[in-house]
Formats: sequence, C-alpha cells, structure tokens
Amino acid sequence: MTSQPTLKTAGSGSGEPGGSASGPGEHGSGLQAGLKNRHLSMIAIGGVIGAGLFVGSSAGIATAGPGILLSYALVGTLVVLVMRMLGEMSAANPTSGSFSAHADRALGPWAGFTIGWLYWFFWVVVLAVEATAGAAILEGWIPAVPQWGWALIVMVVLTATNLVSVGSYGEFEFWFAGIKVVAIAAFIVIGGLAVFGVLPGVDSDQAGLANLTDHGGFLPHGAGAILTGILLVVFSFMGSEIATLAAGESEDPQRAVTKATNSIIWRIGVFYLGSIFVVVCLLPWDSKSITEDGSYVAALDSLGIAHTGQIMNFIVLTSVLSCLNSGLYTASRMAFSLGRRGDAPKSFARTTSRGVPQTAIIASVVFGFVAVFFNYKFPDSVFLFLVNSSGAVALFVWLVICFSQLRMRKIIQAEAPEKLVVRMWLYPYLTWASAALIVFVLGYMLTDTEHDGRTTVLLSLLVAAIVLVIAVVRQRLAGRRGDTDAGARDGVRTG
Repeated sequence: MTSQPTLKTAGSGSGEPGGSASGPGEHGSGLQAGLKNRHLSMIAIGGVIGAGLFVGSSAGIATAGPGILLSYALVGTLVVLVMRMLGEMSAANPTSGSFSAHADRALGPWAGFTIGWLYWFFWVVVLAVEATAGAAILEGWIPAVPQWGWALIVMVVLTATNLVSVGSYGEFEFWFAGIKVVAIAAFIVIGGLAVFGVLPGVDSDQAGLANLTDHGGFLPHGAGAILTGILLVVFSFMGSEIATLAAGESEDPQRAVTKATNSIIWRIGVFYLGSIFVVVCLLPWDSKSITEDGSYVAALDSLGIAHTGQIMNFIVLTSVLSCLNSGLYTASRMAFSLGRRGDAPKSFARTTSRGVPQTAIIASVVFGFVAVFFNYKFPDSVFLFLVNSSGAVALFVWLVICFSQLRMRKIIQAEAPEKLVVRMWLYPYLTWASAALIVFVLGYMLTDTEHDGRTTVLLSLLVAAIVLVIAVVRQRLAGRRGDTDAGARDGVRTG
C-alpha cells in the first residue's frame, strides 16, 4: 500500500529545471533549460505530423473511403482530450518524465515504472523502424552506400546531435519540423485551390467536392469502416505528447505546456483533417494510384507537378529524421526520469556539464541499433515481434494519462490550486468518456485479424504484463526492505 501521493514543485528533487539540481558528484548537474520558445513551439507543431501521416494514410482511405475523415476526427478528438489532461498535470508540475512521473505520483510507483518502460520500449523500436525507412530512401538516391550503412550513418549523426546539448536537439528539430509544416501547409493551399477550381491546369472533372460523395458515397464500405479506419490511423498521432516532456528543459515550462496544450486543436484540425480532406477531394478514394503510389504522391501527381515522387521522398525523409531525432530525445528523457526515481540504473540520471543525460542516450541508441540489426537479420520473426508488441503502447499511455488525471486533479486542488492554469473540460465526465473510448478501441482491435490488430494488442498486453509483474515485485521487495530497515532501527533504539 503506497502512501498518499503529494504534489511536488517542478524539478523538486529531480535535478530538472525549476528545482535544485543534484551535485555533480552524484548525478551530474541535472537537466538544463536549453530549449528556446521557438524550439518548443515547433516541437509542439511538428510533434503531431509523423511519417505515418504521409505513408500510412493511403491504407485508411482505401478502407473507409472519404469516411476516413471521420476516423481522423474521432482519433483527433481523443488526442485533444488526452493532451488536455496531460497539459493540466504538466502545467502544474513540468517534468521530463511527463505522464510516467504523474502516474508515479497519482497511481503509485508500479504505474510510473510500467508505463515509463513501455514508452521507452516503444521509442527504441521506433528508432529502428524510422532508421530503416530513412535508409531505404537514401539508398535510392545514393546506392553506392548499402542500406544498413545509411541506417548506421543516420543513427550516429542524430546520436551525436543529442549528445552535444539539448539546444542542438531543439535546433535540429526546429528545422526538421519547419520543413514538414511548410510542406504540408503548401500542399493544403495548392490542393485547396485546385479543389475549388482556382488553380489553372487541373482537370476539374477529377478534382472537386463531388469526390466526397461519388464513387459509392461518403461511406462506401458502411459505417463499420470508420472503426477500422481508426485502427489504421490511431498510431500516426503518437508523438503529440513530446512537447510536455521537452517543456521540462525550457525557459518557462508552465507557459510552454499551456501553449502546446491550447494549440493542439488547430494543429490536428489543419495538418491532419485539412490535408486528408484535400487528398480525398483531389482524387476519387478508389483511385488505384492512391494505394500504388501513396495518397500524397498521387494527389500531387494529379496536379501535374513534376518529380512528385522525389518531392514526397524528401518530405518523408525529413519526417523520418524528425521522428528519429525526437524518438531518441524522448527515450533518453524517459530513461533519465526512471533513473531519477530509482526505476532504472542510477547512471541513467547522471548528466554532463551541459545537462545531457549521456548514459541514458547511449543506452537508448544501443537498443535502437540492436533492433535495427534484428530488422535486417530476422525481419519476419524477432523484429516483427518487437513492432507488434510495442504497437498498442500509445493507447496504454493515453489510458494511464486518463486515470492519472482523475486522481491528480484532487491532489492539485488540495495542495496547490493556483497551479491549475490548464483545466480538463467537463471533469471528470470527459475523462471517463475518453478512457471508455480507449478501452473500446483496444477491444475492437481484438476482433481485427485483417490488419493484425488482435496480434498487436495481445503481444503488447503480454509485454505490459511482464513489465507490470516486475514493477509489483520490485515495489514489494522495496517495501520489505523498508520494513526490515525500520525494524532494525527500532531494535537499535530499544537496545
């Protein structure tokens, strides 16, 4: 039985900005506020634009037709609500551990340990996936270097970037995210002009709002396809929470979290719903080019823009590098937070004089390299297991955020109500509704055999159960050691 959690001030005892850093002899100088406001703004904007949006949307369109817009809208609404909950907790107590640290305080050490390690596991697998995807594009441009060589080069460069300072990570991410934002904004503007017949040289018979209802209607495969579409698009939203982790190393963490939380609605509305709307209006949803070339490439092709494939490859590569950069940063900060709380080796919590958790970064990238090796050596066995067993972690994270917020709100109101600068709407009703929707999606995935939804959930639950058992055993052993130490101290006193 854990004691009632209490609200801590930002960075209190954690060596993070806003609190006293531990001495260099123990854990180094602690994380430092090296991220500027422009870095945080672009990290928040770019965090919701993953490579999955460019690469994976074609499968969703083919499955649900124009109705995929409803799938994106439902998942987008869920992400907005979850981010609002996370924003409420993070604005009150900004920390590099984000939801893992909040779960630790609200639900108990077992929750923080479990969800923290699962999230770390998710991102080190993502490192391998993205490194391989980026290497495939680079090999197509420069075939003299083998694909594994490009994967190695990309990983080494971004590792070096993260090891220099948090500011260098922020600068790289600022430009990576900036390219993504400019590219997708240009796509929406140009595509939108074509849809409404303002852009010259476009076949008006093919582009137009009629594509939303022609070719079998708005829901050509029925309303059930919306749920299937949700399964295909939900994982492309992972990464929106990165801004709350990065806020702990910013100049004004509370302001950064508040701004990121408040802007999530328009970011999802513009970049996801806006771009997918343009795609399904430019082309019939059942066009073969969407599945053969990819939704965005097919849409650009329909506009008669030259070299669309290479343009999109460049944009996807930028998204991949951005995801790799942020993935390594996120995994290392989660490992750092776990180390600070005693849930990981103490060396993970040590930082260099520049405030970089060097050991946490190296450990994360080593596991990333191991996963890359498995991808090349055992792609259909070991690596497939890694991908599937980490696939549902996003939903687990969101569910833990819901339950953490339900309890943290009471703690914050009791101890520091002035810290509630961000409030969850219609608390606790929307929180419970969000949790119920997440559980429903997980349950529906168990019925999905066509897109490996059942395999993903079952393997993810297996890994989560293993980590949870380890967490519970550790907590009980720690409790017994505490009781033994207390008994020994009592014996000394009575003696």
